[in-house]
Amino acid sequence: MTNVLVIKAHPLNDEQSTSMKVLSHFTDAVKVADADATIEILDLYNDFIPELDGPLLMAFNALKAGEEFTSLTADQQKNVARFNELTELFLNADKIIIGNALWNLNIPTRLKAWVDTINVAGKTFHYTATGPAPLTSGKKAVHIQSSGGSYNGQDYSTRFMEDILKFVGVADVQQIAIEGIDHHPEERENILAAVFAEADAIAKTF
Repeated sequence: MTNVLVIKAHPLNDEQSTSMKVLSHFTDAVKVADADATIEILDLYNDFIPELDGPLLMAFNALKAGEEFTSLTADQQKNVARFNELTELFLNADKIIIGNALWNLNIPTRLKAWVDTINVAGKTFHYTATGPAPLTSGKKAVHIQSSGGSYNGQDYSTRFMEDILKFVGVADVQQIAIEGIDHHPEERENILAAVFAEADAIAKTF
């Protein structure tokens, strides 16, 4: 059985957001292609995603120094437990689907918070004599992103998401870009039709 982790990185739903509309379409297409797949959706704007802040970093440092988990404050315990849970969720996934919009040439802050939970030394990568190396293998990912303009995959967000996934061992990363709707609103339906067709084709072999 294939475990598919879907990352919904937008506060709006698929009726309000183009990226979420395509994310839902692609997820449904994956279900059709692999009826036995287990789909888990992580909604970054409704589920609890701890951010790396002072108290959380201090908690990790304390644990690394040998202190007991019970010595942490209640908030630190909650945040550490959830952070580790999200790391395990990623480790247990065979396939990852990520959907977001390009905001100010970057990824949403909630998506960055999730990225921090999968970029963990000793769990998803480790340091070697020649530099960092991934600790995961065999995973596949599709990154779905909408943007008002057209960047042809050269925007920072697309490059960052692909690089960070490959850094932790996800060698097979495909991109589905929904570009240019703000620049060419009259072409919206044509753009979406082409993207849906691309999504359907990728889902068949994902």
